Amino acid sequence: MCGSTPTVVETGRTLIVGSTGFIGRFIAEACLDSGRPTYILIRSSQTSPSKMSTLKFLQDKGAIVLHGSIDNRELMERILKEHKIEIVISAVGGERVSDQHVLVEAIKAVGTVKRFLPSEFGHDIDRADPVPPGQIMYNEKRKVRRSIKAAGIPYTYICCNSIAAWPYHDNTHPADVLPPLDHFKIYGDGSVKAYFVAGSDIGKFTLKAIDDVRTLNKTVHFQPSSNLLSMNELASLWEDKIGRKLPRLTITEDDLLAAANEMRIPESIVAALTHDIFIRGCQINYTLNSSKDVEICSLYPETPFRPVDECFQDFVTKALGVANVVENKPKGKDGILATNSKPAEALVITAQCA
Repeated sequence: MCGSTPTVVETGRTLIVGSTGFIGRFIAEACLDSGRPTYILIRSSQTSPSKMSTLKFLQDKGAIVLHGSIDNRELMERILKEHKIEIVISAVGGERVSDQHVLVEAIKAVGTVKRFLPSEFGHDIDRADPVPPGQIMYNEKRKVRRSIKAAGIPYTYICCNSIAAWPYHDNTHPADVLPPLDHFKIYGDGSVKAYFVAGSDIGKFTLKAIDDVRTLNKTVHFQPSSNLLSMNELASLWEDKIGRKLPRLTITEDDLLAAANEMRIPESIVAALTHDIFIRGCQINYTLNSSKDVEICSLYPETPFRPVDECFQDFVTKALGVANVVENKPKGKDGILATNSKPAEALVITAQCA
């Protein structure tokens, strides 16, 4: 372990696991901006250039770096005790989701953590039901929920639905994928709606929720009505931004199920979640239960969400720069650019830490 311990602020100490990931960075940044002593757990084997860049960014903002892994119970107990951690936020993904069981055991053993936020940050996993392999990932997260409850640990589940960014594509972060410049892929008839939330808002509202008694032992849903949009509406919004129409190609339910059934990771997970969002309508096909659910807009009506229109504006300069390059490339008979690169699919996928 390295880094210095804060000597002024003794309350609100927060440990974030998975802080160098796409969601984790937004949460860690919001935590640091709030003035809380912010500890980030980093595995010593961290070598990815993008993750190292994020780590430096968070360190420069004042994050206290601890080295280790959540699957080491003895280490986690020592960290929680020595640093007097009050809040634990996990944003791990993939195979590390199941490692949270060890973290739960450590939190229970120490007994001083006031709130645990496990790695959710997407759909309500007890309501959504994607086909495999998405279902496999959700089942692991459901097991973590059950272990938290069995341990009697105070919790908050953050269900922020979809990220207002472009999709994971060939295991690429949405922030690194340009919007479509050749054609849209529309799932089903393109009419099913979903909620889209900026990454910065995920961080901002998560930090609001962790000290709020109204979110204790609750599932917090992000359902901004202004950001409830269908694929057709998203496509039209982007066309308005770039000032031209693009061809739209229909991807059927059978197409998505076939892609999911191929069991290629992460592409098949994306297909399974896409099917659940835009065919089954998993974000809009249920009602909230007042005994266990709260909606973030009703908690903080004075705090606006960043609109999707504004989020899309961030892509314009970059995308139009590429458009200038590809504008003179030859087009096929259907008007689609004849390019060797794979098009960025016009999908804004769920914010699951997958």
